[in-house]
Amino acid sequence: MKLDLAPRKRIGLVAHDNKKQDLIEWARYNRGLLAMHDLVGTGTTGTMLQRELSLPVTCLQSGPLGGDLQIGAMIADGTVDFLVFFWDPLEPQAHDTDVKSLLRIAVVWNIPVACDRASADFMISSPLMTGSYERTIPDYAAHNERELPGAEEPDGAEEPEGADGAEETDRAQLDPSLGPLS
Repeated sequence: MKLDLAPRKRIGLVAHDNKKQDLIEWARYNRGLLAMHDLVGTGTTGTMLQRELSLPVTCLQSGPLGGDLQIGAMIADGTVDFLVFFWDPLEPQAHDTDVKSLLRIAVVWNIPVACDRASADFMISSPLMTGSYERTIPDYAAHNERELPGAEEPDGAEEPEGADGAEETDRAQLDPSLGPLS
């Protein structure tokens, strides 16, 4: 499946504490290009960018309070087209699982991700950022329609073992004082 991205894209902006200043400097330098897009950021990062750039930024929760997950949900919903995520590879984060989930979902839905200043420079200056782009969306139909182990059988299927009362008999045999389940 293909998705046509308009020249105006929605960019997710996230930075860990030790990388916030780096993202601010990068955003200041690229303010003119960023102004041509819709910006969304996690709490503190979004607030800092809004103040520094004097541009509107939709601010979500702080990353550790669910903001990374909110951006991930927007990626899955198709409402974030591009992610700039300056994450700190040298500092453990209390929400490391959320960080991994955000990076994973960006790959799952095939959106561009810049994790450092050099990658962000290359991507923001690409002609694809200001033009239309046809993004390939992976087809997950087979995944969504797969047979799940232990899923309920349709009407008329055999009952699982123990559904005929054998479980009650076994319980009563183990301790006669318990009696059958009611």
